[in-house]
Amino acid sequence: MPGTGAYLLVGAIAAAVTFLTTPIVVRVARRVGWVVQPDERRVHKVPTPDVGGIAMFLGFLAAFIAAWLMPAFDPLFARNSEPRGVLVAAALMFLVGFIDDIHEISAPAKVMGTVVVGSVLVIYGVTMFYFRLPFMDVFFLTADWVPLITVLWLLGMTNAINLIDGLDGLAAGIVAIAAAAFFLYSQHLAEPSIGMLTQPNIGPLVAILAVGICVGFLPHNFNPARIFMGDGGALLLGLLMAVSTSVVGGRADPGSQRYVGQTYFFLAPLMIPLFILGVPILDTLFAIIRRAVRRQGVAAADKGHLHHRLIEMGHGQRRAVLILWTWTALLSAFVLYPVFTGSGIIYIPVGIAMLGLVLYTVFHPQIRQRKT
Repeated sequence: MPGTGAYLLVGAIAAAVTFLTTPIVVRVARRVGWVVQPDERRVHKVPTPDVGGIAMFLGFLAAFIAAWLMPAFDPLFARNSEPRGVLVAAALMFLVGFIDDIHEISAPAKVMGTVVVGSVLVIYGVTMFYFRLPFMDVFFLTADWVPLITVLWLLGMTNAINLIDGLDGLAAGIVAIAAAAFFLYSQHLAEPSIGMLTQPNIGPLVAILAVGICVGFLPHNFNPARIFMGDGGALLLGLLMAVSTSVVGGRADPGSQRYVGQTYFFLAPLMIPLFILGVPILDTLFAIIRRAVRRQGVAAADKGHLHHRLIEMGHGQRRAVLILWTWTALLSAFVLYPVFTGSGIIYIPVGIAMLGLVLYTVFHPQIRQRKT
């Protein structure tokens, strides 16, 4: 098991390469016309490059190769097909999004591309093995179910991240917080005293890579953004989150009985990402319901997302983004504190903080002034 320092070094490489290459991508994108124009659905006011996924993929690639060359990660890469599978899948997933950024493709075509990427993960063995419901039996996935579950999980994660990418810095910040929380969770499960995560496991490495590229991209993407990540970046982040959550949450040792009676989240590891990514997942569910009621296609664009509603209430872009970031951080604290401590005391202050955030969102002075 690589040390935390090795993981942090890889994350720092991903952040540095992404940060340094993004300005180059901005200049190239403006020169060749890879920009998105303002319209009634978008909130930005000037033509802006939307191919930031290029820099994010370069950051991912550089850090991934660095990890491959580091002795600390030898047990992870030696005689293991999964790293190659992640690399191929990430490249294909980014390519699908990048093509959509420069030559818009249909929603069915993107779904088909995602299915192909999911198939690559299955071929290389980057899948969950089983999942458990708390206080119930463990469900082992047979060979017939693995491809379907892998593709559905990937579709869910990529669409959730893609749909939340509607304000400057929103998606990158949420994924950075969520991936950092999940990295801490995976490291905790892998501790010898816990022993719930069989090594080698590529999940923690993929999670810290997601953190790194988001941290490196955010200085260029926060309001006012000089570049957007586009579908290339959003789908890449969705792929990384899908991989890290599935190979950690779907492989936590179901035979361990030492945690019977422990916190719900120890007994159901796959619930962790669903809570941590609660903001984009809820936004996706609301979007599906909203469009079904209106008899629109699931891929139809609208301005009914959570971030759009915050803007309509009167919150500026920055404050709306910070509100949704804070929700992600509070949800992360809500599920991680009892995992690390075995105590539920944190639920009280977290609940109070959530209530305070709701009151701040609804009764902010500028909102009250606008209503009057």
